Amino acid sequence: MVEYQRTLREAVSVSGTGLHTGAPCTITFHPAPENYGYRFVRTDLPGAPEIPALVEYVVDCNRWTTLGSGDVRIHTVEHVLAALVGLRVDNCRIELDGLEPPVGDGSALPFVEAIQKVGIVEQKSPRDYLVVDQPIRYTDEQRGTDMVALPNDAFHVTVMIDYHTPVLGSQHTALFNLEQEFVTEFAPARTFCLLSEVEALLEQDLIRGGRLDNALVIVDRALSPEELQRLARRLGIDGELRVGSTGILNDIPLRYRNEPARHKLLDLLGDLALVGVPLQAHILAARPGHATNVEFARRIRRLYEQKKLVRRYQVRPSDSAVFDIEAILRIMPHRYPFLLVDRIVEYDLEQSRILGYKNVTFNEPFFQGHFPGRPVMPGVLIVEAMAQTGCLLLLKDLELDPEKVLVFFTGIDKARFRKPVLPGDQLVMEVRLLHRRFRTVLLEGRAFVNGQLVAQAELQATIVER
Repeated sequence: MVEYQRTLREAVSVSGTGLHTGAPCTITFHPAPENYGYRFVRTDLPGAPEIPALVEYVVDCNRWTTLGSGDVRIHTVEHVLAALVGLRVDNCRIELDGLEPPVGDGSALPFVEAIQKVGIVEQKSPRDYLVVDQPIRYTDEQRGTDMVALPNDAFHVTVMIDYHTPVLGSQHTALFNLEQEFVTEFAPARTFCLLSEVEALLEQDLIRGGRLDNALVIVDRALSPEELQRLARRLGIDGELRVGSTGILNDIPLRYRNEPARHKLLDLLGDLALVGVPLQAHILAARPGHATNVEFARRIRRLYEQKKLVRRYQVRPSDSAVFDIEAILRIMPHRYPFLLVDRIVEYDLEQSRILGYKNVTFNEPFFQGHFPGRPVMPGVLIVEAMAQTGCLLLLKDLELDPEKVLVFFTGIDKARFRKPVLPGDQLVMEVRLLHRRFRTVLLEGRAFVNGQLVAQAELQATIVER
């Protein structure tokens, strides 16, 4: 069944102070047209600069996720984005009159309740899902984080955390139905930090708006009464601070037994919104954090961009090719007798790598004059075939529009020809992007026949306007 995009019925605002900056801010969620996505707007700055909620605009993700463009910044966007994702809102203009959205109670619930108050309406365009059809993995050994997106027929998320403290221990949680579970089971989960981290955050002036009513503090070390009193003064708390018996500072009750794990899942939902499209996958995350979430989102977005690029040119679905010859003809300016790539079978934006095929037949025009008694494919044409394959790799990396630009090769280096290529051979060309600077690129090409290296070269090219 086709699902359609959704937006808010009308605008709604939430006011308060930011967790990290302590600055007052009003955030207003506005309806937005189809295919708009999420965009943050700083209405307090000249020209009301706008920043799309995409992973390319992340400028900091150490303890929270910050978007930026030029000198403009928007801190701590993850709870806002999680609320929109959890309510299945696809298009929203998010206006702020300050640097950081209000923290509320440290969860996504204030934003969820505000949006529910005005309601959500269906739009006319279908949702553009990214169907994950291959595992996408990310590991950060230093942080002990493992993340994977697996093919699945729906969107599921499983999260495990382990802070090696007796209070938290190992916790896990899972979301299997966004529509049925998000609002009641995950939106109210509050942010948290360890007591041992609080003083360091205060020293760095990073929790100006932090209070015990908007963040859980997990007691992971003993503090003397004098230390607790000093901490209370620094946090601006008039009442008493006590370690208590539950492991939560001042014995503030948890909303869920595994509330910290649920909040980590909430943060993950918000950070994965930066992919820019809803996912159909099972996400498994062990010990996630904002930095790892963003890197993981970056990898998933590259897959989305790759699939979007393929859909643009590969009109007819094909199980054997990323780009068949019809798609190649839509992209490449070359024609007979100088189109020297027949099919693209792999296109990997993550590794900046492409794999193309050229079927070498006896009918090639160059065989009539190149050793007609013993036909051999000219080495320069093998290099040209690798070069044309490399041109296709540049489509996304340099945001090329093949109708507006041409790729001119300006240098060939380290060219070696290992074995002759004969009629009947299938030339397999593997090309990688080594380096780019502005509109100049350096590619490494290798050509194989039957798994044996027949030629290789480094190719330099520049992109020019048609």
